[in-house]
Amino acid sequence: MIVTKKRIGLLLALAIIVVGYILPESLQIPVQGAATSDWNENTFWYAPWGKSGVHKGIDIFSEKGRASTAPTHGVVLYAGTFARGGKVVILLGPKWRLHYLAHLDSFKVRAFTAVRSGEIIGSVGDSGNAKNKPPHLHYSIVTLIPYLWRFDSSTQGWKKIFYLDPNTRLRAASRI
Repeated sequence: MIVTKKRIGLLLALAIIVVGYILPESLQIPVQGAATSDWNENTFWYAPWGKSGVHKGIDIFSEKGRASTAPTHGVVLYAGTFARGGKVVILLGPKWRLHYLAHLDSFKVRAFTAVRSGEIIGSVGDSGNAKNKPPHLHYSIVTLIPYLWRFDSSTQGWKKIFYLDPNTRLRAASRI
């Protein structure tokens, strides 16, 4: 068997995919000092929810400026601004899941840098469409490997195959 750069590249890509999927996730609440009582457990996939139709995450309420931390270890894919999300950070974590943190007052990380679980990535704010609302961190988890069995006929139900409920995952992690 001849070893080529193409084969090495394919093997490396396969190894990265497998390792990314089997790494443990170990989540923590992404607002320093926050508890499970700091968000409404019924807001994930709540409809109607403004222009987005349904609420695809949870809002963790806190005072403006409190540290926002990485909910898991991973690589920052984006740290910047979106119209609705305001100042946001998108983190690629274990199991090929994207962790989306929005409405930040500031962010302290850059794209393509590694972060550890609990590392400060920014601060809670009211940027984007959260202007003039109580400061909070919007937190969503998006899977890049669709969970087809989660499809339903609710509003935007087909998108449910990509969004995971941060509420249940954070509550389970806080009991460990």
